[in-house]
Amino acid sequence: MRLPIAILVAVTFVAGLAHAGDEMVGPWNLGELKQAPPMRWVDQSGPVYWLFYAGESYQGHATEVFAFYASPRTLGAVTAGKTRFPGVVLIHGGGGTAFAEWAWLWAKRGYAAIAMDLSGHQPDAPAYDAKSGAPVPNQASDRKTRKRLPNGGPDQGHPEKFDTIGGDTNDDWPFHAAASAIRAHSLLRSFAEVDADRTAVTGISWGGYTTCLVASVDDRFKAAVPVYGCGFLFEGESVQKPSIDKLGERRDLWIKTYDPSSLLGRCRVPILFVNGTCDIHYPLDSYEKSFDLVPGFKQMRIEVNMRHGHGPGWAPKEIGLFIDSYCNAGTPLPVPGKPVTEGDNIRLPVKSITAIREATLHYTADTGLRSKRKWQSVPAQVGEGGAIIAARPPAGANTWFISLTDERGAMVTSAVQFEDR
Repeated sequence: MRLPIAILVAVTFVAGLAHAGDEMVGPWNLGELKQAPPMRWVDQSGPVYWLFYAGESYQGHATEVFAFYASPRTLGAVTAGKTRFPGVVLIHGGGGTAFAEWAWLWAKRGYAAIAMDLSGHQPDAPAYDAKSGAPVPNQASDRKTRKRLPNGGPDQGHPEKFDTIGGDTNDDWPFHAAASAIRAHSLLRSFAEVDADRTAVTGISWGGYTTCLVASVDDRFKAAVPVYGCGFLFEGESVQKPSIDKLGERRDLWIKTYDPSSLLGRCRVPILFVNGTCDIHYPLDSYEKSFDLVPGFKQMRIEVNMRHGHGPGWAPKEIGLFIDSYCNAGTPLPVPGKPVTEGDNIRLPVKSITAIREATLHYTADTGLRSKRKWQSVPAQVGEGGAIIAARPPAGANTWFISLTDERGAMVTSAVQFEDR
């Protein structure tokens, strides 16, 4: 519901008084969201279960959120004596839905996984490969395979993401998306087979954006991995900037309420940012600025020309390794320090339990749109104590970083350095 800006200020003030006794972060009432929502199972006959749980009210009616759930138990793969598992919340990107294969992949890894739909829809029942028993990939990618729920929340188009800002928040997609993810977390933690003290969240694209919101609001997570998504959608080359600018006098309200740049400063959940050098949806400079805001432990993995999509977004092995290190007694990823210039070289200190096998300097001297710039890669040396020694980027290089790969093939990077910012 849209209201004049003067009324918006009054509404915000009154809402603040009304919730003075609640645990409020922005429009989210954590006192409510941290309670396990009512839920009902729809189907428990296959390795991936289906369920509905209660969402936020929308346009005056109660809503339900559809989700897939899988665990080592539902897959029939429980190790003897193993009764409780770490948990993970999986947040799809724009145009996506609940993906059964994503939940199945995490269950195979040893996690109880919940993947919800954030568009008020339900995908078709998953089909399974006869040989592997795994859900057939990409079967829910076509929107024609999903049906609109009669009691679903807002769809995930630009009008729902931006144009509704002002007045009540219950018609705003970002409000619903973050609330539904936190409710899914609360539900997951309530399951007897889930260790509530070992949970994580990861999301892709708009799901990465939502992961930034959720990790900043819900401090119960032990790890978070936003893939592609970040803040500062209102500036630079962000493809979302025109939609935000069109809001006029409501622009600043959207930024303050829903841009992750307004919330990441409170994120204490250990977080791994994953992106590509040329992502058109979440430009590299906005990504680094979002990374810089986080006061808690943070790491970065930037891949040259990483493709954008759900499959490429959940493929990097570092996502699982990072979450394992906090939720499943896994070995941590290497931790690069701050690059230091020493004469003609760059020295990158590294703390790592695993041996570093390879390092590379990546840079671009191109100008124009970051999504169109060509990158160059030059081998670097692994020095004594694991420190990385790279030649200084050539004159004219405006953006650069150093990647390092350990003996597991896990790659992490330094923070991105900008000479033109």
